[in-house]
Amino acid sequence: MYIEILILGVIVLFVMFKNGTVSSRTFFEDNELLFRKIKESDWDFYCKAKYGDSVNSNALFNRRLRDGALVTGLVLCLFIGSLNYIKIISAIILGVVMFKLQYFSVKSHYKKHLNDIDEMLPHYLKGLEILIQHYTVPVAIGKSMNDAPDIFKEGLQELVNEINAGNDTINPYMNFAKTYPVRDSMRMMRLLYRLSLGRQERKQEQLLAFSRSISSLQQKARDTKYKNRLEKMESKTMHMLVVTGIGVMGLLILAVIQMMRI
Repeated sequence: MYIEILILGVIVLFVMFKNGTVSSRTFFEDNELLFRKIKESDWDFYCKAKYGDSVNSNALFNRRLRDGALVTGLVLCLFIGSLNYIKIISAIILGVVMFKLQYFSVKSHYKKHLNDIDEMLPHYLKGLEILIQHYTVPVAIGKSMNDAPDIFKEGLQELVNEINAGNDTINPYMNFAKTYPVRDSMRMMRLLYRLSLGRQERKQEQLLAFSRSISSLQQKARDTKYKNRLEKMESKTMHMLVVTGIGVMGLLILAVIQMMRI
C-alpha cells in the first residue's frame, strides 16, 4: 500500500513540475531554511575557493538538492513496476550520493590547490608589512584588500568589520586563521595582533620580527613547491620505468613462447 502511494506521489510531482504548476526553483527557495540545516558548514568557503567571490553558493546548493532529488525520482521511475523497500532505499542512497558528489568535487579542488593558496599568504603579508610601516594594522589591512588574493578578501573584510565594531581581542585574527587554515596562518595572525597592540617606539622592532617570519614563510613555500615538483618528476619517471619494464617482460615472454613453438 505504501509503495503504491509513493508511486502515485512521484507521478503527481513529476506532472506538476512538468506543466509548471510547481517550480523546482521556487520549491527550494521557499524551503531554504529547512534545506540549510543539511548544508555543510564549509560549503560556502569551498565554493568561493573554486569559483571566486562572485559565485552564488546558495544557488549551487539548491542545484545539488535538485540533482539529488532528480536522481532519486528517476531511479524510482526505472523500478516503478517492481518497487520494494530495498529499491526505494537504494534510490534514496543514489540521490544522497549525487547530492554529495558536488561537495566532494569543490572540496577536492581546494585540497588539490591548497599549496597554491598556501603560497598566496606570504606574498600578501609581505605587501601588508609595507603598509604597516605607515599605518596602524587595522587600517593597513583595510588598504591591502584591493590587492589581496580574491579568496582572502571576504575573511579580511570580516576581520576589519569586527575590529571596527570594537572587538580589540585576538579573536578576529584567530577567526581569519581558522577560516584559511594554511601553513603558519595561526602564528602570523598572532604576530599581527601583537603588532597592533605594540607601542609606537617598539613598532620597528616588532616589524623586523614580523618581516623575518614572512621571509621564513616564503622560503617554506618555495621549498614545498620545489619538493612537489621533484616528487612529481620522480613519480613520472617511476611510471615510465614500470611501463617500460612491463613492455620488455612482455616481449621476452612472447619471444620465449615463439621459441618453444619452433
